[in-house]
Amino acid sequence: MMSTMTDTLADSKTARRAMIDSQLRTSGVNEEYVLARMLAVPREDFLPAEKAAQAYIDRAVMLGEGGHLASPLFYGKLLLEAAPTPEARVLVVSGGTGYLAALIAPLASSVTEVTAAEAAARQGAGEYDLIVIDGAIEQLPDGLAAALADGGRIVTGLVLRQVTRLASGGRIAGQVSLQPLEDLGIPVLAAFAAPKRWTFA
Repeated sequence: MMSTMTDTLADSKTARRAMIDSQLRTSGVNEEYVLARMLAVPREDFLPAEKAAQAYIDRAVMLGEGGHLASPLFYGKLLLEAAPTPEARVLVVSGGTGYLAALIAPLASSVTEVTAAEAAARQGAGEYDLIVIDGAIEQLPDGLAAALADGGRIVTGLVLRQVTRLASGGRIAGQVSLQPLEDLGIPVLAAFAAPKRWTFA
């Protein structure tokens, strides 16, 4: 039994090293703090047992009720862009697994995790230095934007013309704007869908 457990742990670490070498480094993610966190946190721990074998594939693993574990590359790029500091108060909008919060927790002063539905309905008051969203959004609700302190930053996926992109922005003079950075496969969070607009033929 002990040998089997040891073998499983060794296999998991080998898989994480392969993920880093073949998915992150080859895509320009080389910063040590990002690689260290992604090596330290086993992705399979955040999946149901029947999907654990998919933990290190190069795309998202979709779960029930709209949840997901996004691709390793998305989390690597997200962490790289977010660059949390030891003093940062961070709000993590979860994709349903808790993986992103686990990656960030040792890098920041505090991490608060909320579901996408909770975040979409949130009414903030400038209490966070950094907001990271585990998924792509069509719109950023005013209440969630208000949770960002002046001078704070937000990093998220963004849906633009049906393409998902990594995006980041900041809160300046009470306004938050997001700038797309690069196209990336990112699961879309239904809680942040834009209102449907009527069209007439």
